Order: sequence, then structure tokens, then C-alpha cells
Amino acid sequence: MKRKTRVGLLTSGGDCQGLNAAIRGVGKTLYQYVDNIEIFGMYDGYRGLIENDYQYMRPIDFSGIISTGGTILGTSRQPYVPGKAIVDHEGNDVMPAMLDTYNRLNLDCLVVLGGNGTQKSAKLLQDAGMNIITLPKTIDNDIYGTDETFGFQSAADIATTVIDCIHSTALAHRRIFLVEVMGRDAGWLTLTAGIAGGADAILIPEIPYDIESVARTIERRKKEGRTFSIIAVAEGAISKEDKILSEEERRRLKDANPYSTISYRIAADLKRATGQETRVTVPGHYQRGGQACPYDRVLATRFGVAAARLIMERQYGYMIGVQAGQIVRVPLEEAASQTKFLPTDHPLIQTARDTGAGFGD
Repeated sequence: MKRKTRVGLLTSGGDCQGLNAAIRGVGKTLYQYVDNIEIFGMYDGYRGLIENDYQYMRPIDFSGIISTGGTILGTSRQPYVPGKAIVDHEGNDVMPAMLDTYNRLNLDCLVVLGGNGTQKSAKLLQDAGMNIITLPKTIDNDIYGTDETFGFQSAADIATTVIDCIHSTALAHRRIFLVEVMGRDAGWLTLTAGIAGGADAILIPEIPYDIESVARTIERRKKEGRTFSIIAVAEGAISKEDKILSEEERRRLKDANPYSTISYRIAADLKRATGQETRVTVPGHYQRGGQACPYDRVLATRFGVAAARLIMERQYGYMIGVQAGQIVRVPLEEAASQTKFLPTDHPLIQTARDTGAGFGD
């Protein structure tokens, strides 16, 4: 009798749009082409693997989920020591428990859907002896080795809609409005939404801002007869003064900071510099909730199908990515090696500058 192929699935880290479309792509492809296939979904990310908590997934479990937001498997964030160990919240190594579940289920492969940190922790699973394939999901679009991640376009659509809606109230009240967009380390999402929403200034982590420069952008608009301004601010935006501080100095400054987010600090500084009324909008997790847009559903499905084909070929140790529109297989050690920051000479930055947007530099 032919041996069964046994595959594990888990989603790790923050949720985003398109996870269920990717899960569906893996499951439907395997059930269509592989005889004697068994698929196990781990509950709540690595927790399910650690605690041996999973479900056997039948073909029907992959039906009707392409438009469902979130993840049908649940997800969680698992601490890890970069390059060394995956740990629990007390710092204990949980790799033995994860290996036990993997071996108990006699898995041929574990498919891990996750962001930048998950690619790094998945590499640790591979180093421990598991066969791993990963899929790149994050609204930050900061995973090395792929031009795009699923979840990014859906979040960009939402952030753009927020900026669009702010325009009318900003104009009506002649105010400065700051819209804080997710993106702690990379500015891809803020830049994209800022351009699409017609923001007058775009502040991203890769380009430290000078508040006087931002104020000059606003004053220039006033002189041109424009009575309001919209500023797209990445949650990880940083001033030129703070950029030169040490990590410890920044931590102490953050602890003493009376503002809940960077946008509120910038708003207060701009009010002092310009005298104009300022308001802040923080859409937060709204940006990564709800249904995936059609683009992300297609991209996530392509990734899922590609992962299934790797499993059929018994080719492991890869992240599925897309480069120049083509699906590619990226060695996991390469995908986990670094973060894909937004280059400061990226053509989109010049596009924004050419249409009058300032970056505070």
C-alpha cells in the first residue's frame, strides 16, 4: 500500500488578509493531485505545534474560505531568540515539543505562513530537522526575496480609503490631518497609501524627518491657497534627532514620551510650528482586517498552489515568492537573512516628490 503524504499547516504572527486564500490554495491543490494525502492544521500558530493541538483537514474545510478574513486556523506570536531558539514567554526552549508533534504526526512537510519574523523562526525549524516550506504574508511588504507579500495590497486599499475620507473633513475645517499607517520598520505601506491618497507629506522610517521641513511643506501650501494638509505617517517614523540616539536613549525617551504614538507627537510639534489646528487618525488593526481584495486573493492562491507543487516534488527549504510577476522559489536561508526595507532611491519615492509630496528631509 502506498504510504500517505502527511502535511502540516500553520499561520504565525499577526493576521492579515489572504491567509485563508493561501491555505485554500495549498489544500485544494494537494487534494486534487495527491492520492493518500492527509493535511493537519495547527491551531494558533506555533502554539498548536508546541501543544500538539491540531485538526485533521478534509477537502470541505478548504471550501468557501477564499473571501473569509483572518485565518481559520488562528494565529499567535511566538517569542524567539534570533538565530538560536524558539522560546515560550518564560524563555524556555520549545523546540523539543515542536519536534515531538512533527514526528508524532509523521509529517513529510510543514507549511508555515508568516511575516518577516516567521521566516526567521521557520529557518530554525528547518535547522532542527523539519521539512519546511514558507509563504510570505504581511501588510508591511518587508520580506526579502519577494516583490510582494499577500495582505499588502488589501491593507494599502484600506489605508488609502482612510486618507480619501479624511480629505473632506480636513478641507471643511482647514486642518492638518495626520493618518498613521502601519509599518514599524519599513515604509512600503505608508508610501503606497500616501501616493494613492494624495498625501501632501509622507513620513517613513527609512527617511528621518525634520519637523521644520514638514512645517515648510505646510506653509508652502498655505501660500498657494491650500487651506488644509494631509500627512501619511508610518507608525515607525522617526525624527532626525531621535535617529542618532542609541537604542537605550530612545527607550528612555519613549518611556518619558507623553504621546501614545508618533503621530500625536508630530501633530503637537506642527501645531506649535504652524499655529494650525491638527488632528490625528489611527486606523490601526482595521488595516489588516476584513476580506482580502481580489488582487491578494489571486496572489495568495498562486503562492498556495506553488507550495503544494513543491510538496509534490518533495522539494523543501524554500519560501514561495514573486519576482517580476513570476512565482519563484527562494531558499529559506535567503528569505530569512534580512529585512526588505524601502530603498530611499526607490522610483515611487521620486514619483511622490515629483507630485509635490514632502518627506520631511
